[in-house]
Amino acid sequence: MTLKSTLAAAGLVAALALTGCAAGGGGNAPSQGDGSLTIAKPDGAITTESNNPWLGDSSANKLGYKNVIFEPLAMVNLVGENETTPWLAEKVEWNDDYTQLTVTPRSGVTWNDGEEFTADDIVFTFDLIRNTPALDTGNLQLTDVAKEGDDVVLSFAESKFVKQAQVLHIAIVPEHIWKDVADPTTETNLEPVGTGPYVLDTFSTQSVTLKARDDYWGGELAVPTLYYISYNDNTALTTALANGDADWAQAFIPDVQSAFVDKDPEHNVFWAANVMAPDVLFVNHQAKPFNNLAFRQAVNMVIDRAAHTEIARENAGPQLTSITGLPTPVGEQYIASEYAGKEFSIDVDGARAILEDAGFTWEGDALIDPDGEAVSFTLQVPQGWNDYVTGISLIADQVKETLGADAKVDTPDADTWWAAKRSGDFDAIMHWTDSGTTPYDLYSDTMDGRWLLAGADVDYNFGRYTNPRATELLNTYATASSDAERSAALEEVQKIFVEQVPVIPVGTHPFLGEYNTRSYVGWPNENDQYATADPVQVTAAMILTRLKPAE
Repeated sequence: MTLKSTLAAAGLVAALALTGCAAGGGGNAPSQGDGSLTIAKPDGAITTESNNPWLGDSSANKLGYKNVIFEPLAMVNLVGENETTPWLAEKVEWNDDYTQLTVTPRSGVTWNDGEEFTADDIVFTFDLIRNTPALDTGNLQLTDVAKEGDDVVLSFAESKFVKQAQVLHIAIVPEHIWKDVADPTTETNLEPVGTGPYVLDTFSTQSVTLKARDDYWGGELAVPTLYYISYNDNTALTTALANGDADWAQAFIPDVQSAFVDKDPEHNVFWAANVMAPDVLFVNHQAKPFNNLAFRQAVNMVIDRAAHTEIARENAGPQLTSITGLPTPVGEQYIASEYAGKEFSIDVDGARAILEDAGFTWEGDALIDPDGEAVSFTLQVPQGWNDYVTGISLIADQVKETLGADAKVDTPDADTWWAAKRSGDFDAIMHWTDSGTTPYDLYSDTMDGRWLLAGADVDYNFGRYTNPRATELLNTYATASSDAERSAALEEVQKIFVEQVPVIPVGTHPFLGEYNTRSYVGWPNENDQYATADPVQVTAAMILTRLKPAE
C-alpha cells in the first residue's frame, strides 16, 4: 500500500427525509411518540452541567452528547475496513512518514450560531491544544500549526502513524467563542456552539434534550429530537431498553438475548463490534509466581477461551483464537506469517511438562515452585464487573484443576482496585487494552517500557514487564517511514509477545451496542460495519446522519 493517503469526501453524507413517524421514546423523556430517540447511560444523576468537550468528566462527555454538537476533521472506523471518512475536512493527506497532516476545510459549514466555519477555527483549536498541555491528552506533540492557501498544515515531533485517529478525532471548536475563554480547562460552556447536527435544548440532572438543526451542512436529519437519559444502574437501563423506554445504549447486559433481544426479536438488536483490543491478564513480573516464564507459559496453555467467550462474555463477540493476541478477523492482516493460522488450544500435558522442565514439582495435587514453596496467587477485578468476575473465576478453577496452583479470586471496590492496578500491587488482574486501527496499542499497552517512565503509578504495562528490545521495536513501528520497516518490527514484537508471555490473552473486548429498529433503520451492524454501535463514540453523528425512517 502507499503511505500517502488522500481521501476525498464525495457524497459521504446523504440528506435524509424528515418525517413524523413514532419512535420508541424515552420513559423519562419529556415527550414520546414524536420521532425522538432516547440514548441511555447507567451513571445515575448527572448533577452538574458542563458542555466542555475537553473535560472527561463533563456532562457532555459522560453522556456522550458532545459528539453530536462538536465534530472532528475526520472519522476513523475501528471496525470494518478501518477506513477514514473526511468530515469537517473535505480532504486529509498525511506525508510519507506521518509527521505532517494537510487538511482542506469543508466549505458550506456553519456553526450553530450562524457563523461560518473556516480554516481559522482548525488553526485555533490545534493551537489551543499546543498551548494548553492539560488539553493534550493524546500527547500529539504538535510543533507547528499553519495555513497554506486554503489548507491547514499540522506538523508533529514524531510520526502519528499509530495515532491518526487521536489527531483526526479532535473536536473542533469555534475561535469566535473560545478565544474569549479565560481557562479552557475549567470552562463550563453552558451555551455550546458547534458544527454538529444537534443543538442543546434543555438540561436536567436526569435528562438532556437536543434538537436537530435545520441548517446542518450534512443535510436534513431523520431524528428530530435526542433525549440523553442517565439511569441509576445497569439493571434500570436494561429494563428501559427491554420495554422500549430507551432506544440506544452501550452496556454489558447479562443474558442479553433473553433480557433484551427476545423482548422484541424483530426489532431489538445487540451488536458486539470486534475491534483490535483483547481482554488480558496483566501479571506481576516483579514477584512470584508470574516472574517465572515457565509458569506464565503454562497458565497460558490451560485457559479455556471458548468457555470464557460462552460463559463470561455470553457470546458478546467472537472467541480470541490467534496466539498473537490479535482479535480476528479485524486483526488478520497484521498477523505475522510465522503465526498465521496458529490458534490457542488447551494443552494440559504440555503445560505440566514445561513446569517440570523448569524445576516445578507436585506434592499430591499442589504445585510446588523451584524454591520448594507452594504456588499461589490472587486474581482481581472490581466487584460488580460481572463478566470480568466470572472470567477470572473460570481461570482460577482451570488453573487449580489442571496445574495445582492455589488460585484465588478477589473483588475489591473499584477505587481500591484501580489504585492497586496503577501501583503494581497485585498478582494478576483482568483488564482491556486500547484499540486502534493497527496492533500498536495492544502491544504497547502490554509491554512497552515507556509506560514505566511515569514513576510509581503507571497507566499501562501494569505488570512492569521489562524488555528494552520490545520497547525499541514498538518505537520503530510507531515512527517508521516505510511499510517494510513497520512490518519487520511488528513481526519481532509478535515473536516476543508469543514466546515471553508478557500478558496472558483471554478474550476479545468488543464495542457493545444495543438499539431498536422500530422507528429508524440504517444502524451499523454485523453486515454493515461502517462504525461501532456505541452511542458515546465520535461516530455517533455519522450514525444519526445515516438513519432513515422505518417503513
